[in-house]
Amino acid sequence: MAQQLHVSPSRRGSRAQLQVPVQKPSKARLLDAALHLIRSKGYASTAVDDICHEAGVTKGSFFHHFKSKDDLALTAVAYWRAMTEGLFAGAPYHDAADPLDRILGYLDFRASILTGELADYTCLLGTLVQETYATHPEIRAVCELALSAHIAELTRDVEAARLLYAPGASWSAESVGNFMQAVLQGSFIFAKAEQSPAVIRQNLELLRRSLRGLFQPELHAGTKKKDHQTTAATKPVEEPVEELEEEYDSQRSHFVD
Repeated sequence: MAQQLHVSPSRRGSRAQLQVPVQKPSKARLLDAALHLIRSKGYASTAVDDICHEAGVTKGSFFHHFKSKDDLALTAVAYWRAMTEGLFAGAPYHDAADPLDRILGYLDFRASILTGELADYTCLLGTLVQETYATHPEIRAVCELALSAHIAELTRDVEAARLLYAPGASWSAESVGNFMQAVLQGSFIFAKAEQSPAVIRQNLELLRRSLRGLFQPELHAGTKKKDHQTTAATKPVEEPVEELEEEYDSQRSHFVD
């Protein structure tokens, strides 16, 4: 899900703070090492010895905290989920009043955290699922739950935007949330193949255009503008949506390679 995620979840406004359970220093180092190594080498190629070496702890310390490598993976998914949920909960796109602006702001935020090495911004969940879906059903299941939880967060804004801009649409908000995550997870695979985040930025821009095509906010903006012109002489009205769109467009420069 993105960036060097060795950070505690933040508190944003009135949103409840999502606490990462307090870890012993050695356990936290082992989990951080697992996140980095699995994303950079893959799950099968990451040995317990590698994780201990990266964390700077003994093998005895590892088995004090975890029964096995699979047990570590399950805990690492929960650790990853707590950190990323906190990261996204504190992101600025939640401040937008318009749900479509929040969705597009989410794409902006995803682009802004494509920094560092590949292992710093690619997804632990996608990496694990690709390797373990047929051999480690318990790991696959916790990854699926974490992915579904993130999609559910997006779906709330997608549904609000659907009701505002496309109430008669035949597609569901959940299908759009799934599509958004499919684009991201597929883009991470191509980024690994090309050893560059450029393809992710390109796909995020195409995803932005696809979403605007689904919601067609320009049609809504035209109606707002007409209403504004006919009522301006009698009472103040809200800013036209088109002005918000211009502001959003001015923030898209980071999508351009």
